[in-house]
Amino acid sequence: MESTETEVAMSSLNDADLSPQAGDALLIVDVQNDFLPGGRLAVRHGDEVIAPLNGYVEIFHRRGLPIFASRDWHPADHISFTAQGGPWPTHCVAHTHGAEFPAELLLPAETEIVSKATRIDRDAYSAFQGTRLVETLHGRAIVRLFIGGLATDYCVRATVEDALGNGFGVVLLTDAVRAVNLHPCDGEEALHAMDEEGAVLVGHGVAS
Repeated sequence: MESTETEVAMSSLNDADLSPQAGDALLIVDVQNDFLPGGRLAVRHGDEVIAPLNGYVEIFHRRGLPIFASRDWHPADHISFTAQGGPWPTHCVAHTHGAEFPAELLLPAETEIVSKATRIDRDAYSAFQGTRLVETLHGRAIVRLFIGGLATDYCVRATVEDALGNGFGVVLLTDAVRAVNLHPCDGEEALHAMDEEGAVLVGHGVAS
């Protein structure tokens, strides 16, 4: 980790109220090989989230604050795949390279992994859906989540909305998200919706 990456990340959080502290956790959403350029369901420029996320990881790790990383962890015949009548190509099949976190994402050994959409017959965009994330966060006395990852208009948005709905504060790291943008404005609309719903958006510009 170059110090400049951490400095860039910290400059997004220079307000005292946004400085990570006890009761905060970092949640990285679905930064997996299949969602990166060259993957089976690649998000355009998805790899651009890695450097800023590494900066935030360094901040949270140095302060002894929890870090969570969610992942799609699908069965090979998952309901969301086109072969089963779903909307997406086969992706993030459990125990395959596509489901792994990229080597460039510098996750500490103690990162808590949240696997979702693990059942054949149920999909899940949110890191909260079908997992025990709420109970885990409560058990760690977490009250606020700093969230980044992929993709802005799907799994990030669903995770942010569920976090808010479960009573957690949310800081959305806009320099560390990118959108699928099946429609050109999907990412921007998702950012606007999350802002309206109560998330605090911070980062270097509003990146979709």
